[in-house]
Amino acid sequence: MTAGPAGGPILGLRDVTVRREGTVVLDHVDWVVQSGERWVILGPNGSGKTTLLTLAGARLWPTSGTVDILGSRLGRVDVRTLRPRISLVSGSVTRQLRPDLPARDVVVSGRHGALETWWHTYTDEEWGQADRLLEEAGLGAIAARPFGVISEGERQHVLLARALMARPELLLLDEPAAGLDLGARERLVARLGTLAAEPTSPPTVLVTHHCEEIPRGFTHAGLVRQGTLMAVGPLEHVVCSSLVSACFDVAVIVGQSEGRWWSRAE
Repeated sequence: MTAGPAGGPILGLRDVTVRREGTVVLDHVDWVVQSGERWVILGPNGSGKTTLLTLAGARLWPTSGTVDILGSRLGRVDVRTLRPRISLVSGSVTRQLRPDLPARDVVVSGRHGALETWWHTYTDEEWGQADRLLEEAGLGAIAARPFGVISEGERQHVLLARALMARPELLLLDEPAAGLDLGARERLVARLGTLAAEPTSPPTVLVTHHCEEIPRGFTHAGLVRQGTLMAVGPLEHVVCSSLVSACFDVAVIVGQSEGRWWSRAE
């Protein structure tokens, strides 16, 4: 299991503000992720969720405040050595990949964060790991199919396998279930729940709009509203009717059954 320096936090934001073209995107945010935690970040569109994840991935610097990731502080570390230790699953990765690249190649190329397999040489063990990750996702049969022709749900599983191929110390997931139909969403959420239950899985942060997309085994939650992290803490304390209603500015009832969450308007 990944741990920070001397058992310290994996991720720490202290009094972080981000401004873009004079607009405050994040406003005095404090947030700490410890080893073994699985976080979900909920909030409406434009609230700052993706910006928060971009900071956590060492792909954005704060305007003010400090960001510590895996024992290194942004601004004092060469991010070229830090970013390979963090895996990000997002739509931006999908758009960069060549559509005719076989799914198996997409996965194995994640070992070095590459976009093409010819950039590096891969061992038989690494190809075997890519095959195992696809099999664990139930996608062994599509290994040779082009990434651009498989279904959207299959692509998300392939991207997740690619992220795990890098053996990350921090896993970031930016709305991985966006646009998926019910069956594809449930298969992906189940896979994330399986990973959350494995002690060897890295600390994870999942960004979503929907309580229904919170996998089993997730431990903590944060609610983002208008650039502020209005609530953070254990999942059961944060994902409740009153706080979620305030976050989304709509009266909702939130509940859970057998480890899965739901919400509906009052």
